[in-house]
Amino acid sequence: GIKWMSSLEVKFEDAKDKKPTAEKLERLRREKINRFRNQHRINVQGTDLPDPIATFQQLQEEYKVHPKIMENIQAAGFHVPTPIQMQAIPVMLHGRELLASAPTGSGKTLAFCIPLLAHLKQPRNKGFRALIIAPTRELASQTHRELVKLAEGTGFRIHMIHKAAEAAKKFGPKSSKKF
Repeated sequence: GIKWMSSLEVKFEDAKDKKPTAEKLERLRREKINRFRNQHRINVQGTDLPDPIATFQQLQEEYKVHPKIMENIQAAGFHVPTPIQMQAIPVMLHGRELLASAPTGSGKTLAFCIPLLAHLKQPRNKGFRALIIAPTRELASQTHRELVKLAEGTGFRIHMIHKAAEAAKKFGPKSSKKF
């Protein structure tokens, strides 16, 4: 049959139908994230990827990164994350493997140093807990400098070893057996 209703009832019916479902909200959230990635030219592949961050403050709010590390990020003059940092930091903080490519000067070093320090949480007197291997001495020096700045005031000890003989002098002759 025919269903008769007033204009008020029609408005009420329409409002009832437009109630957002969990699926629709998730689809809208995904679209927003994809627009953000496209806007910043972030290309990702994989499944179940964490959302990119738009600000460094999100690291403290969402990932509980140590406040001193957050202070050091600000003190070093980093106010807004670069595109590589926006996506790489959350991926690494989620313990995921990452292969990233970005131009020189785009912030790759900071993108992996922040998650490294966040993962280690606090200093312990247990020898070397993280090892970064760099292909050149210049890149090793740059990484060392960035880590020293980031870790200032946290108690982490950052060392650069570039020759075995110097390592033996600095850490003792048994260092190769110990670590």
